[in-house]
Amino acid sequence: MKLSVIIVNYNVRYYIEQCINSVERATTDIETEIFVVDNASSDHSVAYLRRRFGKRIELIESNHNLGYARANNKAIREATGEYVLLLNPDTFVGEKSIRQVLDFMDTHPKAGGVGVKMHNVDGSLARESRRGIPTPVVSFLKMCGFTKRYYMSHLSWDEPGQIEVISGAFCMLRRSVIDEVGMLDKDFFMYGEDIDLSYRILKGGYENWYVPANILHYKGESTQKSSFRYVHVFYQAMIIFFRKHYGHLSFLFTMPIKIAIYLRAIMALIAMQYTRMWNSIGLGYENISSTQFCFVGSGAMLNECKKLARRKGLDATFCKTLDEADQCDVLVFEVDGKLGYEGVLEYARRHAGEFEIGTFSQKSHVLITSKEIIQ
Repeated sequence: MKLSVIIVNYNVRYYIEQCINSVERATTDIETEIFVVDNASSDHSVAYLRRRFGKRIELIESNHNLGYARANNKAIREATGEYVLLLNPDTFVGEKSIRQVLDFMDTHPKAGGVGVKMHNVDGSLARESRRGIPTPVVSFLKMCGFTKRYYMSHLSWDEPGQIEVISGAFCMLRRSVIDEVGMLDKDFFMYGEDIDLSYRILKGGYENWYVPANILHYKGESTQKSSFRYVHVFYQAMIIFFRKHYGHLSFLFTMPIKIAIYLRAIMALIAMQYTRMWNSIGLGYENISSTQFCFVGSGAMLNECKKLARRKGLDATFCKTLDEADQCDVLVFEVDGKLGYEGVLEYARRHAGEFEIGTFSQKSHVLITSKEIIQ
């Protein structure tokens, strides 16, 4: 087996369906097995995915939420691929992306892991595609707002380059390296495990690389970033990493970093409550009724979307080609057609910041946006 793809799901059945569809399109000529580990979802994800994909995926069900690291490790133990791809459910990959990464790893035997060019929902480039290890110095600088070193801003976006931290949203790993340095650390429930694993790969004498292969990351549709739990788990993960790898440093050297982490957590909670207050009085959230949609696709897709827009009261226009597309808040692409996921990402990149990406598939009959599912 060439490749094992592992996706952990928690209550995002439509996002993960799109993710799997994109993986299948990107691996048509690659011997691939796809594992989905469901972390006790309550949205009937298991039944839905079993109905949609049947034996095309290996579905592992958990009776409770294992967290990201433990869930991935369950599938890693079952995986038989030469390479293992850890992939977030709230992503989709371009048709060329996986082949591009595999070809790179085949020709770079010292590459233990590879990350890719991640796009935000508005087509812009996600800075966390390339990151540095959060050493005490780098962490302190980042906390103070100096992020150039942390995000490795000196690297080209269009050429491969060595990095230190691979994002867990798309993390291609050499199986032999996993066997040598170990799987994900189960002490990290969610967040931070990618930093820890990347650091152990480097300490094992291997290299981490960035390759300019395209994916979209919705950034957190599988989590509730507006919740207290998110803030607590995220900053707790940073503390775990710091204690694990830099706990030997002197108290006077480490204490300022720990204080900075806690201060950032408190600031995030205050900002969250402020946003929640404004949303509660209707001043902070962009309601769906004020969003302008533009649907682009085949006649059959447009006919179905016209019915959807009418049923949901969407403010929308409909075009058969991108040249006809009107200015809008959300440009909705048909992903079943010739344009494909790669074409969506390329068009959005050229028009970064002008609109947010929406997708519609006639297989699922749902409109996927960064904020919600409309069906």
